[in-house]
Amino acid sequence: MSTLPDINTHFAEWYQEIIVKTGIIDSSPTRGCFVIRPYGYAMWELIQRHVDDKIKVLGVENAYFPLLIPKSFLSKEEKHIEGFSPELAVVTHGGGKELEEPLVVRPTSETIIYYMFSRWITSYRDLPLKINQWANVVRWEMRTRPFVRSLEFLWQEGHTAHRTHEEAVEMALAALEMYRSTYEDFLAVPVVTGMKTDSERFAGADRTYTVEGLMHDGKGLQMCTSHVLAHSFPASFDVQYQDADGARKVPYCTSWGFTTRSVGAIIMTHGDQQGLIIPPKVAPIQVIMIPIYKTDEERVLVMDRIKQIYSTLNGAGVRAKIDDREGMTPGAKYFEWEEKGVPVRLELGPKDLQNNSVVLANRVEQEKTKKKSFVAVDQVVEQVQNLLQIIHATLYDRAKARMQAQWHQADKIADFGPIMDAKHGWYQTGWCGAAECEAVVKQYKGTIRCLLEEKKHNSCFACDADSKVDVLVAKAY
Repeated sequence: MSTLPDINTHFAEWYQEIIVKTGIIDSSPTRGCFVIRPYGYAMWELIQRHVDDKIKVLGVENAYFPLLIPKSFLSKEEKHIEGFSPELAVVTHGGGKELEEPLVVRPTSETIIYYMFSRWITSYRDLPLKINQWANVVRWEMRTRPFVRSLEFLWQEGHTAHRTHEEAVEMALAALEMYRSTYEDFLAVPVVTGMKTDSERFAGADRTYTVEGLMHDGKGLQMCTSHVLAHSFPASFDVQYQDADGARKVPYCTSWGFTTRSVGAIIMTHGDQQGLIIPPKVAPIQVIMIPIYKTDEERVLVMDRIKQIYSTLNGAGVRAKIDDREGMTPGAKYFEWEEKGVPVRLELGPKDLQNNSVVLANRVEQEKTKKKSFVAVDQVVEQVQNLLQIIHATLYDRAKARMQAQWHQADKIADFGPIMDAKHGWYQTGWCGAAECEAVVKQYKGTIRCLLEEKKHNSCFACDADSKVDVLVAKAY
């Protein structure tokens, strides 16, 4: 039986305990910074590989830029420095001496990258220029939560320059679609995409698109964002090119990022009272193999067969692992790997050898009669691959159903604002577009997560004016 805090009533405590207990993450001596342990980092590596392949399909090339940025660079774009000032970590000394100019530990790399773009872009023939980097960034958060909000985190940041505004918008939307498909098709996490309000958009952006998810506790989580930058941004770094007509012009630029927050989103979306449930495509171990025996003779026979099956699974591209640790009962191993969220468990004992079969256990299925199936050895690969697909679909459908059940239609903030604390979820409502009305949401500790294309509400949630657009309101991390 699980000894974890109740996931429905003490979700924050459940999250904090399970990520440490299962070897996903550990604390560090630096406040707000965390150590991602191998089991957690293996998840990030699989996500990184998937996203990197998608990025390259968009014609984007990888590069790397300095961690330390002259502080004056951030001051060149007024809204950018205003937006990031509270979060900056600044280096003032190096080599035992005070620096002539302070250096900022990158909170994001637009400034240093557009400085380089000003050197690389001279002609319209240099466009579009599409660059991505995988890096760490530092933002001095006051309240931290592992993966969700920390002083240092890992991400990719894409930066592109284009001849026209339309091309830049197309690029930003292509990045947004890449992120949506990564969450839904790879991580089995249902999401909502849309545009941020002016007050919530990236500092220095003309528009910000967002991917929003709803966690197990009904709170919203901003998964990742994609921005079309204000034209003043590249202009402030003297990024110019000579167009075909000989005129000097400033390109239109985008930036977009996907972070290790995705690991937290997986855990907070799919976990249950037994522990983690890791979607098959991102699971470091897709199949945990448990040998069962009592005598030395049985051990030899079982281990010989289970190693053969392991080789077959591995050869078919299935990430499998044999747990042959001595001194642990099979039951103890079952419990541990269930808690660690491995999608499929394969059991093999003397009776299975006689029947030339194995037992497959589905981590997602809770009914004992449906949890296990008996599969012939020569069908193991096919049945495992099929089961992994079923588990992915089940996780997505379950999370989607939970999100839809917590998607409320609401008219006035005076009615739904006071209950957001007790009744989390999305609140779809109408908005006139006024900043004064948006500010009312924050009085209830909520935010407008994004603008929606769908329109169901005719009046604004905070005033009597006509609604211009439907929005999603929620309490969020």
